[in-house]
Amino acid sequence: MAAAAEQRRLATVVEGWLGRPVLVIGDAMLDDWRFAESDRLCREAPAPVLTLRRRISAAGGAANTAVNVAALGGRAVLVAPVGADVAGDELHDCLDRAGVWDRTVNQPGRPTPVKRRMLAGNQILLREDSGDPDDALDDDGVARLLTALDCATEELRAAAGGEAPTLVVCDYGLGALPAPVRAWLVAQRERYATVALDAHDLADWRGLAPTVVTPSFAEATRLLARAAGTRPAHATELHLDHPDGDPADGPSELTVGAAPGGLGPLHGIRHPDATGLTGNAGGLPGTHPAGNAGGLPGTHPAGGGAGPTGHGAGPVRGGVGPTGEPTPGEGRVAMTGDGLTVTGTGVTVNATAGEGVDRAVLAESRLAELRAHTGADVVAVTLDTEGAVVGGADGEPRRSHSTPVPASHAVGAGDAYLAAMTLALAADAPLPTAAQLAQLAATITVSDTGTCVCRREDLLAALDVPVDGAGHRSLVGAEELAALVAEHRRAGRSIVFTNGCFDVLHRGHVRYLEQARALGDLLVVAVNSDGSVRRLKGPDRPVNPVEDRIALLAALACVDHVVVFEEDSPAGLIETVRPDVYVKGGDYPPEMVPEGPLVRRLGGQVRTLGYVPDRSTSAIIDRIRSHSQEPQGDSSLTSKPS
Repeated sequence: MAAAAEQRRLATVVEGWLGRPVLVIGDAMLDDWRFAESDRLCREAPAPVLTLRRRISAAGGAANTAVNVAALGGRAVLVAPVGADVAGDELHDCLDRAGVWDRTVNQPGRPTPVKRRMLAGNQILLREDSGDPDDALDDDGVARLLTALDCATEELRAAAGGEAPTLVVCDYGLGALPAPVRAWLVAQRERYATVALDAHDLADWRGLAPTVVTPSFAEATRLLARAAGTRPAHATELHLDHPDGDPADGPSELTVGAAPGGLGPLHGIRHPDATGLTGNAGGLPGTHPAGNAGGLPGTHPAGGGAGPTGHGAGPVRGGVGPTGEPTPGEGRVAMTGDGLTVTGTGVTVNATAGEGVDRAVLAESRLAELRAHTGADVVAVTLDTEGAVVGGADGEPRRSHSTPVPASHAVGAGDAYLAAMTLALAADAPLPTAAQLAQLAATITVSDTGTCVCRREDLLAALDVPVDGAGHRSLVGAEELAALVAEHRRAGRSIVFTNGCFDVLHRGHVRYLEQARALGDLLVVAVNSDGSVRRLKGPDRPVNPVEDRIALLAALACVDHVVVFEEDSPAGLIETVRPDVYVKGGDYPPEMVPEGPLVRRLGGQVRTLGYVPDRSTSAIIDRIRSHSQEPQGDSSLTSKPS
């Protein structure tokens, strides 16, 4: 019972963010998936000969975050530079199919970033990246991007009736967010109610004061290392020892002490400068050198997309994975032959020094510092297959867990995490609830190979809440019914409303509800609570608790929304719904329906539906109680819900 109540509470939050206005800006790209078969090696080299069987294009990076916002029920707008090329055209198509408002800015001569993956047997064999991140936006491109940002912000505000929109910033170091754009966003911070930041280099965003940041473990470690300066070493803390001069000059040694609780030493990590790559202190086995060792499934790819193991991540046999992919300025990372050390541009990760370390414990111990350095209300440190650690102003860490999956299943799951976390916080959900929903959204997307997208109906189904064919949740709360009705009315739908106890659902009920549904575009059914039924029917009713009654009603194809009311009369809900048609069962004329005057005053009409002979709840209950084998039908029984 408690679990069911918790699921309903979470589902209420999902319903509450429906239509929430969200502006996404950042590095958008195209994910290209090529599925091949191979049954032999080529003669020239020990390499498989591939035969292409299928190709899929999907939005990646900031574009996939926008797609996830839309799929989860938000109103998503994407502002990003996109090349005037074939990849850009495909990306536009992806956004259109997902229902994202496409406010991207064409950048002639600047190619759309693409990540092409070739797979055989669901194993990623190689990834080819195109689109040069060093191609900076020119002054005209920056000006047009700022204009698009300003217009999209006002467009969302107008569409939401003056409500301040939510902002999501996805900065993967591919050049979509140069300094003038960052400065504009910081200066315009007050125009956005909620701000979420997902950035490779969080230090670039000082002054933004985000509501939430979602760094991977590697990104969080990098920020702490840069902020540490010449702070003295402590056994449980990250610190930097600079041999001479300014921390930004020359190599620095990042020393990681014992994790709290005596869990053992972390990795010793050397990086070339103050912006250098820091390692995966957690030393999670099975992380690709080019993958993101620090992210939740799908979180923080280098340059977009995501992955518990990052975009294009794969297993490292017998070793410990390094950090996430380097940003463009950090150079290439390659694995040495022993499988234990990763080198590149001065980056060295000692894979044996971090055995036994608990990254979650270490992350929990640094949440307050991360909040201080980022200025964020909430910090969610993602830990790939180990889930995430989330902390807010109350200083209480929240731990969530994930299930390990193949890396090819996890691309983009971090975008789902970011989208759900943002929508939940924008809907004023408590932090523990937002963390639960974000983790659930990321987890349920990783069932197959491809770029992950979490749909609203999938999230509700994971909460055991029925949804109809259009993706609308059938079971709703009284407080959210008004918003749903308004949405339907904006779409031009007429609303039919009926109410009853529906204690033992039978054929008469189904026939009655089907007839009611035929009178309009959708049917709202209000169900008496258990207490209300006892007052109306006596102490031995209901036979079935309200949870069972509403679940059966919600499963009917003719029922669009089911809501429970505590009162003896549905008058309050009628005023909320203002139905176009109010339906009652019985053989009396509409003028005799008690709720009739209220319905007509609100502009609706009243209809009554006739008998369905030999079908009633009372007759069914009597037969069960008498243990009779013969039906005891009463031709005078009506189809009125009881």
